[in-house]
Amino acid sequence: MKPRIFVVQPIPEPALEMMRAVADIEVYPYSNRMVSVDELIGAAKRNDYIFTMHETMIPRSVIEANPELKGIAVGGRDYAEMIDVAACEAAGVPIIFNDPELRSNSRQLNAKATADLTITMLLCLAYRVVEADGYTKHGRFLQEMTMELMGLGVTDKTAGVIGMGFVARELVPRLRAFEMEVLYTKRTRLDPAEEAAMGVTFVPLDELLTRSDYVVQLANYNSSSHGMIGAAQFALMKPESYFVNTGRGRLVDEDALIAALQNGTIAGAGLDVFYHEPPVVHDPWVPPAFFTMPNVVLAPHNGGATWDSRTNQTTLVAQSILDAISTDFALTSA
Repeated sequence: MKPRIFVVQPIPEPALEMMRAVADIEVYPYSNRMVSVDELIGAAKRNDYIFTMHETMIPRSVIEANPELKGIAVGGRDYAEMIDVAACEAAGVPIIFNDPELRSNSRQLNAKATADLTITMLLCLAYRVVEADGYTKHGRFLQEMTMELMGLGVTDKTAGVIGMGFVARELVPRLRAFEMEVLYTKRTRLDPAEEAAMGVTFVPLDELLTRSDYVVQLANYNSSSHGMIGAAQFALMKPESYFVNTGRGRLVDEDALIAALQNGTIAGAGLDVFYHEPPVVHDPWVPPAFFTMPNVVLAPHNGGATWDSRTNQTTLVAQSILDAISTDFALTSA
């Protein structure tokens, strides 16, 4: 009898094809919502393995639903907030990873895709692309080169990057390609030689906020960085400047951001992440206030959403399950 694998959301076909060769696959069919806890419990009861994505929460009740569960496969080691690790340990359910070197390559590919989305959001704000699209589609193309859609542009403008991790390091050369000055801040400053090679300048956060035309939030999330950008920080930004967050929603006081946009404290925002996402809530939601703002560009936490990046990520998770199945089979046959 083939092992059974439950996949928590639709994923690219190559990963499914790999697993179908040795297992029966059940894929959660909906893309308009997260799989619920009750649905996860039901799936756990009738499957041997759970294939989970980074943002799906797996609570104790799911793990305890099937004492025979053979493993939960994840794409990386940043799972502690999403999966009840203590419950897994108590039940003897392993958390399955892929090869560290392959995972590092996958993370780099995901970082590139997220950096691409970040620069896309920045450009959309700089040239008011979303507003221009709506303006034209609704029959308001009444005058060529209209003053109604003038943008800030990017050439010779200043981008301030908060954090300098995987995504930020991919973002910097993209910003520099548009002849932008790049400021950055982080807890531990880079070596001056590395700064020079990258073409970035270190400044304290407050100076970055006051000088930047575009502020990009890419800091790592932890208890010390929670809500690090709030009303006081938005007040330091120029009224013609833009805020882009493709890091984590909890880095920002979302109510303060909404107020800053409504009051004209800043010119606009590009957001791929929001406060009310897992693990804050099981089902993510976006404040409706953002929906009415023409100067805000939104995306559903989809920074790595290219076919190459997502396929690479999911095939690695699939391979980790296949390796686990092979090991289980060898142990059973011994």
